[in-house]
Amino acid sequence: MELPVADPGPVRAEGLLLQCPYCDSEAMHKLAQLLLPGLAAVCIDCTTGDLFRKPSVVAVDMRKEMVDYVTQRSETFISDSLIESEASQDEENEMPEDPFEIVSIFMDDFSSTKRNIIGHVSGWLMSDSREDKIDDFVQEMEMTRFWPLERREVIAEVLLKNVDLKTKYHCPEKYENEERLTDHKAQCSFRPVTCPNDGCRAKVSVRCMQDHDSACMFKILTCEQNCEKRLMRRDMDRHCVTVCPMRPMKCPFGCDSSFPERNLEQHCSEFLQPHLLKVLKTIHKKGFTDEGLKDHALLLEKHDNDGKLAKSRDVRSLTNVVKNLEAKIKDDSS
Repeated sequence: MELPVADPGPVRAEGLLLQCPYCDSEAMHKLAQLLLPGLAAVCIDCTTGDLFRKPSVVAVDMRKEMVDYVTQRSETFISDSLIESEASQDEENEMPEDPFEIVSIFMDDFSSTKRNIIGHVSGWLMSDSREDKIDDFVQEMEMTRFWPLERREVIAEVLLKNVDLKTKYHCPEKYENEERLTDHKAQCSFRPVTCPNDGCRAKVSVRCMQDHDSACMFKILTCEQNCEKRLMRRDMDRHCVTVCPMRPMKCPFGCDSSFPERNLEQHCSEFLQPHLLKVLKTIHKKGFTDEGLKDHALLLEKHDNDGKLAKSRDVRSLTNVVKNLEAKIKDDSS
């Protein structure tokens, strides 16, 4: 059984006023995402230990009951909150103002009415096994599109407007005719707009677009390490770590220098002498004084007609070049 998807149009409010239908689309999406795990928890708790019923068998009935329950609770939420606040001064028992926390409480209350004997055991409620089963059933419902996100968002929009006591997440404006409402909707800060970044299909309220844009994975940015590349935010970390020519690196010859990878060639050329001495000390552990090693390094550079010493980018390649030059010098002198 599928729940209907309604097209949110202007709502006729009290006194025949038309209410703006817009709400914070990001908040609505977040609230819709809470519904599926909530339903999964109900289905797991009411069938645990039952050999004849599985969560998928009760899911349709539980979905309808849960939606009816949380919707009814949300419809009376504001009036109930006002009555409770007047009757009680106990701050600890006050209902929270956060819509997501409020709806979570509604779903927990509904779930508690459906738990069987095992489901009421505190050890089961806090167990990893229960959480794993809930996660598995959420994935199963997502794969089968049992309750698609777009249908959950319809329910979430209703709940959000009902429990948003301070109108932080929905537009409270009301007008006496369609013309004035239409004028308002054209500039309402809650009106939905599509993200302009190529590849992103998110619809976001105008008032939230700046926050969305600052985190949108499809936003084109210049490289964080200041190379010339422009790429999507989602590709930034991989680029900076793997291929960016400005990614920092340490000298492959073991000196204390650190520099952008693109400067490796320049570094190897400028610091050829100390790199060469390090390699020569390893090759010739005995037989050379420090001055002798310096003289030998100068001799190698003198015979390096192709500039292969400066082109070496690591210890291994420089060692091979040195040995080849030494062999050549030895052959020339014999």
